[in-house]
Amino acid sequence: GPTVLASNDNWQDAPNSADISATGLAPTLDEEAAILITLQPGNYTVFLQSADGNDLGIGNVEVFDESGATIQAN
Repeated sequence: GPTVLASNDNWQDAPNSADISATGLAPTLDEEAAILITLQPGNYTVFLQSADGNDLGIGNVEVFDESGATIQAN
């Protein structure tokens, strides 16, 4: 369903910003968004929009498995 699991603007404002930084993958600009979250296996949809919700553009979404688990293709 259309349930928001996480949202972020200015990654250093995130409650787990120290954890984000510790991954070594934190954005170089404070104004960028970053989310560190544990998700159950499944399909997810990512929506990107400006902080004010008015601007359209192109974004880049990267997903990393930080668990150390082995990922097997289906």
